[in-house]
Amino acid sequence: MTPPTTFSLEPNDARHLAALCGQLDIHLRQIEKRLGITIHNRGNTFELRGSESRCKMGAALLASLYADITNGNQPSPDSIHLRLQDADLEMLNETETPDANIETTSLIRTKRLSVRPRGQNQRTYVAAINHHDINFGIGPAGTGKTYLAVACAVRALLNEEVKRILLVRPAVEAGERLGFLPGDLSQKVDPYLRPLYDALYEMLGFETVSKYIERHIIEIAPLAFMRGRTLNHAFIILDEAQNTTREQMKMFLTRIGFGSTAVVTGDTSQIDLPRGTQSGLTHAAQVLENVEGIAFTQFGIKDVVRHPVVQRVVSAYEAYEQAADHPEGNPT
Repeated sequence: MTPPTTFSLEPNDARHLAALCGQLDIHLRQIEKRLGITIHNRGNTFELRGSESRCKMGAALLASLYADITNGNQPSPDSIHLRLQDADLEMLNETETPDANIETTSLIRTKRLSVRPRGQNQRTYVAAINHHDINFGIGPAGTGKTYLAVACAVRALLNEEVKRILLVRPAVEAGERLGFLPGDLSQKVDPYLRPLYDALYEMLGFETVSKYIERHIIEIAPLAFMRGRTLNHAFIILDEAQNTTREQMKMFLTRIGFGSTAVVTGDTSQIDLPRGTQSGLTHAAQVLENVEGIAFTQFGIKDVVRHPVVQRVVSAYEAYEQAADHPEGNPT
């Protein structure tokens, strides 16, 4: 039987320890459930039981959270979830050979916050955006593809590396009809662009974003509006690219001008195109895989950084679809 991991946290401050444990020990229970260990404490002395590696991870996490609390940063279930996600990814990546080309410091500083990529794939993605003209981020929901792309765009704008940001989405309905919505095409598509607005507001603030949009420094538009344009000295993000056709994808990629960076994001498991229409994203991944100046980052279930249940939802759907594709392996 593995001996327990025992340690003490200093300084011994009752108020800080209460913040660490949370109301009714909710923070400790969250860590227990995620790591599969048990945690007991008497004052500032903690005892962890379970696998040696998971207890070591739990002890390091508790010590790190306690250090944050003593510096005035209060933990929350959301912040603890993200720290646990980081710990899981670091454990998974211990067996991987690190890429020497990936920057060790990948913090993205924007006007209102700093964004730190979590895990090897997110760091690879940010490094690729920094060094390639066209970048593809492909993977399931919740892996940070769009959010990190927007953060890189905001940083490039603030550092005067580009003159404007363009955020683009194809006008494809997810089971609804745009024609029944009020307004012109731009107004109809506006609700579909809301995640992009939200990320911008978080990083720049509402007033700054509004001012930039009014001055056309930030432009948010449906993909159809890109035809015939040449985009120089711009940071362009094509979101939900799984819903582009082959022709639309080619049209978009050929808009890229001098001094511009393009990031294309999408989830090939959530294609809303008419049946029989090939996604421009999957086609581009086949055609452009070995083209110089273009980078692809593939995200997986382990990269999901939203609520833990999102990771389980994505995993369950993937398992179901794999079983449906191979029915001979299923019991009748």
